[in-house]
Parts: sequence; structure tokens; C-alpha cells
Amino acid sequence: MDSMSHPADEPDADRPPRLNVGDPELGKTRLLAYECATCIFKPGNPMHLEPGRLKQMVTTARGDAGYIICHSTLPYAGSPVPTAVCRGFFDRYRTWQLQVMERLWGFVEVEPPGQDADRIDGTLPTGGSGAGGAEPGSAP
Repeated sequence: MDSMSHPADEPDADRPPRLNVGDPELGKTRLLAYECATCIFKPGNPMHLEPGRLKQMVTTARGDAGYIICHSTLPYAGSPVPTAVCRGFFDRYRTWQLQVMERLWGFVEVEPPGQDADRIDGTLPTGGSGAGGAEPGSAP
């Protein structure tokens, strides 16, 4: 969260700029509180991904950044929710990068964009994900 630029973060012709899932005010990593309505990990392929695309995305994420950013929080989606780690990925894969994020900064859970307390699938969000960092008011 410094202002210095690193070569790996610089955009080039082959790679777009890296998106940030860090909350600068809380010093934690943003994580969706539950899967968004069109999560790529939901049964039935609600995002209409091409065959093999999900596997490709997971393979890339597990070897690169260590997580997938929820598509509904990406800048093109026009979401009021800043970029956040995909809950579907987080619940299925414990990459070393996610483990480091959890240990160093913890997670702040954010609601998926466009969803109220009553979720699209009719269920209520569950608490106690085990992903949260320190309790509010406690030392990190």
C-alpha cells in the first residue's frame, strides 16, 4: 500500500495493470461475504463460460496472483463495491498467497454488488466463515 511503483505492477502491451483487492483504510483484503449471484463456481455455469475456461482461470490464479477477483466487482461491471476476492475461489482453494494475506492483514468481508440481505438464491448469508481477521477493536 505504498506509493512506489514496482515493475511487476506496471502495465505493458501483454498485461493490463494489476487490480487491488486491499482496503487502504482498514489495511485488510476485501473478500466477498458469499458468492455473487452469477459466481463462476455456481452449478449451471451462470456466466456461460466456454468449456475449459474455468479450469484455465483456476490454474492461472493458483500459479500467479493466488486468487480470482469476483467478476461483479471488476471495473467494467460498474459496481459500487471495489474489487474483492471471489468467494467461490476462496472457499475452494487455499493458495499460499491467500494464506499470507490472511495471516498478515486478515480479510474484511463485503457484500456482493446488487444484493440485499435476502440473497438471490433465497438463502441468508452465513456468518463465521473462518476468513475474517482479528475481531473489531482487537490487535492484528
